[in-house]
Amino acid sequence: MTTLTEPVSRRPGLTPSRLRVVLLCDIMDGAQQRFLQAYEQLRHQVAAVPGHVTDQLCQSIEDPSQWLITSEWESAQPFLAWVDSEAHRAMVKPLHGCVRDTRSLRFSIMRETTGSETYDGPEPVLDGTVRHALTFTVKPGSEREVARILAGYSSPAAQVDEHTRLCRTSLFMRGNRVVRSVEVAGDLGAALRHVAMQPEVRAVEEAINPYLEQDRDLGDPESARAFFMHAALPAVHHVAADGEPGAVTRYALLYPVRPGCGAAVAGLLARQDRLAVEEGNPALAAATVFQREDTVVRVVDLTAAPESVPALALGVVGPRATAVLARLVELDGHDLRSGAGTARFAAECSMALVTDRRAKDA
Repeated sequence: MTTLTEPVSRRPGLTPSRLRVVLLCDIMDGAQQRFLQAYEQLRHQVAAVPGHVTDQLCQSIEDPSQWLITSEWESAQPFLAWVDSEAHRAMVKPLHGCVRDTRSLRFSIMRETTGSETYDGPEPVLDGTVRHALTFTVKPGSEREVARILAGYSSPAAQVDEHTRLCRTSLFMRGNRVVRSVEVAGDLGAALRHVAMQPEVRAVEEAINPYLEQDRDLGDPESARAFFMHAALPAVHHVAADGEPGAVTRYALLYPVRPGCGAAVAGLLARQDRLAVEEGNPALAAATVFQREDTVVRVVDLTAAPESVPALALGVVGPRATAVLARLVELDGHDLRSGAGTARFAAECSMALVTDRRAKDA
């Protein structure tokens, strides 16, 4: 087990995106020693991954076959980049012959207290809704057919179990990139497994398989897992105005991020959306920022047409925020110093809405 060599009280305060990963392992009978040997080899390799902070290995005091591996990461991005890599898949192979079942959970660290010192992380989600997105690309030239397939399926049952319910699914396209955002009340993992088993959804997934740029075989658990891990686009920020906003329209923007600037763009958009809500801007009902490496998507609910509030729709209001965004994205000739230039760039970033479905009473 790797340990922290510096006391918690002397470490710097939490950044908004520190991540705790929990891996629950059910070890096969007679495989405990092989599991420990595999973990001993694995932990040294993981410790060398950029962004890794620490990890722990724990055994249940009630059931010796149940083990827990926890790890802490500087942010979600290095972990997601690593867990989706070929290096990770090769690294964990020695565990496969020892483990009967695993479950991986990921948590943002919200608050850490030691003695009299407290470190705060990001603002917690308080509305009980989990937001997540998937993104993938299709072969150029297939966009119209893919949009037709994705728009035409029958919605699966919204109720997953007594604790979990599908609330909303919004699907967007820009060029050959597809983004599907989901809102779930309850357990996101249970909801995704529920959706994957529905015949109407499986038919759609099989129908778009020939058009995907990344091959996948949904009948092969390893292939399906690799695809959906690569497609994951986590929500890194959400904000909503208080009260009932009335009629709103949902939009999505895909930002042309400069290499290595994804986290900075997501952070800027999060601060700007929070400020807009705090200042009571009536046009912004809600906004969610999704980010993975340099892929940044912002889904926004507006009470006004985006062309009437171009800066708010883009996610930056005021010359200072606009200048920062201009340094972090590829403008391709657009000038954000004017309202007209901002409106054109916002339109350039906009994604086409393919379908937006809400469960009854959601």
